[in-house]
Amino acid sequence: MLDPNQLLVIIGIAAVPVLFAITLHEVAHGWAAKMLGDRTAEMLGRLSLNPIKHIDPMGTVVVPLGLLLMTGGSWFFGWAKPVPVAGRNLRNPRRDMVLVAAAGPASNFAQAAFWTLLAAFVLLGVFGTGGLAQFLIRVAEVGIFFNVLLGVFNLIPIPPLDGGRVLSGLVPLSASRMLDAVEPYGFIIVIALAVLGPLWWFLRPVITMVEAFFFRLGGLA
Repeated sequence: MLDPNQLLVIIGIAAVPVLFAITLHEVAHGWAAKMLGDRTAEMLGRLSLNPIKHIDPMGTVVVPLGLLLMTGGSWFFGWAKPVPVAGRNLRNPRRDMVLVAAAGPASNFAQAAFWTLLAAFVLLGVFGTGGLAQFLIRVAEVGIFFNVLLGVFNLIPIPPLDGGRVLSGLVPLSASRMLDAVEPYGFIIVIALAVLGPLWWFLRPVITMVEAFFFRLGGLA
């Protein structure tokens, strides 16, 4: 169990990369939808980079803090309020929904690349070798880890996760309707798989492999 001081240190390191990871993930969905004809997110003010507009009390605050406390700071997860997308407004609803759904995980992998680049600059001595450099390295490590986790997790092919919506747009219409029928129960299925273990048996090696790629690229491993 973390003591309050340790928790504050972890929050100080993780706050920026985590808030941007979940905020830009949702903004990417809204931005892609706008480019493809649906301005719902824009009209509701959800294309903002202000994290407050995207905070979900449970997913952005309660769950991450709870996991930090329960795991001693070794693992945590979270999410933001989903950006609304009106598929009927898209120019080619079935095709475009694939692109809108894929935009979220793509933003996370792009952010992982950004934190990798920052780590490389820090290790080159651009920010010196003192406390600031050490702090930035830890922030970059969290940024890479959390964005890879969020990106890979959201690619699980179970709706309403992004991977499920991508798959729904790629398979024949009959299979797509079956996936759409699963969507109301998707989170229950994901939670059950996570609790029982199979989800992490599959995800952990993928997350580790992708994270290791970015760590090597940035000189962190």
